[in-house]
Amino acid sequence: MEKWQSKAILEINPNAEYNFTIGQDGSISEIDWKNNTTPISMNDINSKAEELKAKQEYIGLRAKQYPSIEEQLDMQYWDSVNDTTNWKDAIAKVKSDNPKPE
Repeated sequence: MEKWQSKAILEINPNAEYNFTIGQDGSISEIDWKNNTTPISMNDINSKAEELKAKQEYIGLRAKQYPSIEEQLDMQYWDSVNDTTNWKDAIAKVKSDNPKPE
């Protein structure tokens, strides 16, 4: 969880300077804010971390379902020859099956 919390802090404030202590559960247990960085609440950090994790998960799901590059190039070639939309349809299906999280 610490990785996601660190990413969340920098997503909220890209200029944040801090050190942290990791708890036994693998998450940040204490943050020492440096150089007058405005502290961010753990609730805000954890909320943003969950959002980032969800975003990464949908990207992974899509990546696994897209046809290989070779298959996509083949579809594009045959679409141009036959005036079809097989490639666009295949990509649209993966995207609709795995929508972006709100």
